[in-house]
Amino acid sequence: MTTMTVRRPLPLLRRVLADSWRGLIGWSLGLAGVVGMYLPLYSTIGGNPEFLAIIESLPPELVAALSYDQITTGAGYTQGTVHGLIGFVLVTIAAVGWGSSIIAGDDERGTLELTLAHGVDRTQLVLERFGAIALKLLALATLLALMVLALNEPAALELSVEGIVAGSVSLLGLGLLTAAVGTMTGAIVGRRSLAVGAAAGVAVLGYALNALGNQNPDLEWLHALSPYFWAYGAEPLANGFDGLMGLLYAVAAVAVVVAVLAFRRRDVAV
Repeated sequence: MTTMTVRRPLPLLRRVLADSWRGLIGWSLGLAGVVGMYLPLYSTIGGNPEFLAIIESLPPELVAALSYDQITTGAGYTQGTVHGLIGFVLVTIAAVGWGSSIIAGDDERGTLELTLAHGVDRTQLVLERFGAIALKLLALATLLALMVLALNEPAALELSVEGIVAGSVSLLGLGLLTAAVGTMTGAIVGRRSLAVGAAAGVAVLGYALNALGNQNPDLEWLHALSPYFWAYGAEPLANGFDGLMGLLYAVAAVAVVVAVLAFRRRDVAV
């Protein structure tokens, strides 16, 4: 009697999720802690004259760089403390680590050859492993949206549901772009340190270009080069969805395609 072995779909994606769920819980707790710590404070400091005086006492250049010019509104405060600052940093660190590891990390450890030797297609490897990253980032973005929604009324943020969702979609796009650049670089060169540098560099450069563009009208053209501005330039928390954030997903998709093409052509001993 012959026993038929049924292969379960998306084995690499499931393996990544199975191996990294504990880490995802850690990132989720960190993000939840940030939201739970910062947003409830708005109900007490949002209209506080002393808080307003502190903001007005800061150098205008610093206020513009940090986008604190609207921090006295619920949308501006949420953007300035969570989506555009601490939450952005946490998601970026996670995306850099995940994106730089799925190819380059295995390549440096010598386990990539073992995976490919089991008949795994290179396109499958890139797409399934990046798909796992996308699901983890989606989980973080969903958690963020749910927590902001839960605290919206108690903290008197006065955000719309569309604004809350749009803010999380923007942060998700930033995370996907960062992870995609790390994946692409790892697929091209096979070095995790270079993949980390490229992914982190895109995030830092995007933030810096946005800050510089806020300083002077003559530098506003820099916004067009900044993924950070693509995410938050249209103030999604206040205004909802905007086509500009679509650039994040488009560039991320292009980076993944380049990763597939580069990895298919690169010589990996098996």
